[in-house]
Amino acid sequence: MKKLLLGILLIAGFQAAAQEKQAGLPNVTLKDLQGNTVNIAELASEGKPLIVSFWATWCTPCKKELTNYADLYEDWQANFGVKIVAISIDDARNTAKVKSYVNGVKWPFQVLLDPNEDMKRSLNFQTVPFTILIDKNGNIVYRHNSYVEGDEYVMEEKLKKLSAIAP
Repeated sequence: MKKLLLGILLIAGFQAAAQEKQAGLPNVTLKDLQGNTVNIAELASEGKPLIVSFWATWCTPCKKELTNYADLYEDWQANFGVKIVAISIDDARNTAKVKSYVNGVKWPFQVLLDPNEDMKRSLNFQTVPFTILIDKNGNIVYRHNSYVEGDEYVMEEKLKKLSAIAP
């Protein structure tokens, strides 16, 4: 009986590890703040780490997380070659609010709009902030829901690990 239980636990552990690192982003097209079309799957195929953070104008933790990412972004780009994309899930009525907010905070990374929540549905998450890290091969290697102060340093550690295993 103990061997059976141990076997089940081992299989569950392997499945959890396999889910942590999974295939890349779906082939979804979104618009940037200037109305240009951006294919998300193409962003993940640029051969460098990519952080995708989902947020909304009404979500205070989302805005705090992205502001803290913005403070570290220049160093992260220099040290890890990472790109950050912030995807707003605000509906179409609030697109003007998104543009206004982003122009005010001057985030140094690309901001995309997902007013119909196509991307959100395809990644199957419920709440924001929701952040994923994609490795240089386009695989999702880390997922994180919610935000507490200091989570940006957890992300930095994940980036360090990715750069350590990169050739």
